[in-house]
Amino acid sequence: MKAVIETGGKQYYVEEGTVLYVEKLDVEPGKTIEFDHVLMVNGVIGTPYVTGSKVTAEVVKHGKQKKVLIFKYRAKKHTHKTQGHRQPYTKIEIKKIEA
Repeated sequence: MKAVIETGGKQYYVEEGTVLYVEKLDVEPGKTIEFDHVLMVNGVIGTPYVTGSKVTAEVVKHGKQKKVLIFKYRAKKHTHKTQGHRQPYTKIEIKKIEA
């Protein structure tokens, strides 16, 4: 089965066994989580969500992505600023898709 789920303001195309990196979720590693915001299941499109369907996933781990450097510079003012950012993520594995 194939589905499109929505989490963290983004949409993901998933199948059973898919490993995803999504925005950080407040769930312990090793626990399961259910996504009920399912936009499509096997070609059936919801308005906006498919009723009665859910996707079950297992949280594998939490972490941070690679650092992104932000460099701000003002020409002819002799000012510059360097800043870094590491976005937190949650790694999940899709276990079951129910239509």
